[in-house]
Amino acid sequence: MLKKLLYILIICAISFGLYILLSGTESTLKSPDYDNEYLINKQTTNPKRLFLKSWRIIKTKYYDPTMNGQDWYRWNKHYVDHIKTKDDAYVAINSMLASLNDPYSKFLSEEEYAEQNTNIDAKIVGIGVNIMSIDGKIIIISVVEGTPSQKAEIKPGDIILKVDKTDVSGKTISDVASLIRGEIGTTVKLELLRKKQKLYKTIARDEIKIRNIKADIIDKNIGYIQIVSFLSSDMTTEFVEALDKTKNCQGLILDLRGNTGGLMPNAVVIADMFLTQGHIVSVVDREKQKSDIDAQTKPYAINKPVVILIDEGTASASEILSGALKDNRKAILVGKKTFGKGMIQKIYPMPNQTGMNLTIAKYLTPKGYDINQKGITPDYEVDYTEYDFLKNRDPQLDTAKKIMHKLITSQKQLANAG
Repeated sequence: MLKKLLYILIICAISFGLYILLSGTESTLKSPDYDNEYLINKQTTNPKRLFLKSWRIIKTKYYDPTMNGQDWYRWNKHYVDHIKTKDDAYVAINSMLASLNDPYSKFLSEEEYAEQNTNIDAKIVGIGVNIMSIDGKIIIISVVEGTPSQKAEIKPGDIILKVDKTDVSGKTISDVASLIRGEIGTTVKLELLRKKQKLYKTIARDEIKIRNIKADIIDKNIGYIQIVSFLSSDMTTEFVEALDKTKNCQGLILDLRGNTGGLMPNAVVIADMFLTQGHIVSVVDREKQKSDIDAQTKPYAINKPVVILIDEGTASASEILSGALKDNRKAILVGKKTFGKGMIQKIYPMPNQTGMNLTIAKYLTPKGYDINQKGITPDYEVDYTEYDFLKNRDPQLDTAKKIMHKLITSQKQLANAG
């Protein structure tokens, strides 16, 4: 089985890589076919040229050709003769991008761009905790073994109140993660709440090796695969390893809760493992031209009942996978409505080792649904509250297991009837 899946993985990666090279519609960060050297533009230039290059790329590549209903030339006239320093250029570029009213398009300084590339390589500088937003509170759901957080005796269930001096109540997981991360060797101060008692921890950041996939066998015959992120360029290989670990199971539960996305090719490759034909996702460019990304025609695909767990933190590449399997009737979705990020960003390596993430297209699910700011509705809506978490209960997973047992029983009955 593993050899067959690896074969599928290689074929899908090559095919989708060719699609990217021909169409230029990669999702967020990079294709697995590219290494970091490709991503870093080592060209140096003066601040004014950096601004002008950014201005031209946005003008010609941004998804909305009306530029949010404004005269784009005014930014050139307003700034070009006033840019003297690097900071001047950064302010001008960020002001331009802010005028698009698009939270996903942003300029990355040299430090921010380097951190983004590090994340793609499945390494981050942080403290080693996994967090989840429950009822507006940021809760630590697990602590990575051997990391600074474990040494500081951080515990699952601790609620993060402040990062340094910033109150994180109501903030997104991504915002809080950004506050916690930083340069290796620097420290971050956390204010925590544990059983009504406030704790204060000062933790030194270190390099954390990310595992994107966690696999286990539950209820004896159900494979449980949690996909933490689609960001790493090697996560598809990890997924194949997880499938091999659960190969004797009769059904699969994929947990995409809190998965904010990552690389679009990763989601496409994984979706393709479950499909022998049909659409995976459609991409609509700035000219309103729609391109369908289809499953590779093949005689073999994973043929087990699948249930996918989703929630408000399930976004971007996670929604591509969820939408592809739901619309193709290959999976049942359980949990809460997803985040609703249906826009595609491309990364542009810029001079001076900076970069820019720019929205260049949107995507539709196989049935043509535009989920941006709408999300994907689960087949079974189930709440998961802070009280459930503190009581070590997971009603969403429990529901998924009940559904899975029924699917497995139904599949057995069909096989016996045949």
